[in-house]
Amino acid sequence: MTAVQGTAVDIVTEDGTADAYLAHPGDGVPHPAVLLYMDAFGIRSRLRAMADRLAGAGHTVLVPNVLYRHGRTPVAELPDFIDPEARPEILQQLGPMIHSLTPDLAMRDAGAYLRWLAESPLVADGPVAVTGYCMGARLSLLTAGTYPERVAAAAGFHGGRLATESPDSPHLVAEHITAELYFGHADQDPSLPEEQIERLERTLTEAGVRHRCEVYPGARHGFTQADTSAYDRQADERHWAALLDLLKRTF
Repeated sequence: MTAVQGTAVDIVTEDGTADAYLAHPGDGVPHPAVLLYMDAFGIRSRLRAMADRLAGAGHTVLVPNVLYRHGRTPVAELPDFIDPEARPEILQQLGPMIHSLTPDLAMRDAGAYLRWLAESPLVADGPVAVTGYCMGARLSLLTAGTYPERVAAAAGFHGGRLATESPDSPHLVAEHITAELYFGHADQDPSLPEEQIERLERTLTEAGVRHRCEVYPGARHGFTQADTSAYDRQADERHWAALLDLLKRTF
């Protein structure tokens, strides 16, 4: 693993300024970029550690606060460990913020994040990879379909509502995607029932998208997040193996 540097950065968007965490190898050399989309709980020690791990594998990683319209990080106060008792109260606070981030707003922001990466001296020329967690998995899929010329690979883990019957469901961008995709679904996730898993698989296949979607047995929504009660070490390590393999094939 390479020595890593992590810093806070600000990204100017069309609607304001998004604070973000940037992790990159400390060698001063440009590296392929990864845009990492947060889960609902936002930028915190766990997500910074995940970004650092990707940076240690040779990437420049940007983790934007996608809820910046509601304030800088942290947009909600979090305990060090998010257990089932604390979760409902936190999500009640975050829910309206998350729902206000429409696909149109999120993709307008994605353009700003991608421009910032393209202009950074720490980022190598060429397309980027995207990965996302929980709500971030939806944003990853949408970004791959909205900016196909910029995204070479996209992944999502324990994502919810990826293939609904809504007219703005993320899976409907499949026809535009040129990237290779990987999704790791949580087996015990009410936000992604079996019919949505099947709809996503069918839509990606019919669109000719290079992809692999896998269901992680016994895993719950949030299985990669070690600071929550949903964490599953085995599923998390499987996620890392799949993600790093995708990045290795892409760059």
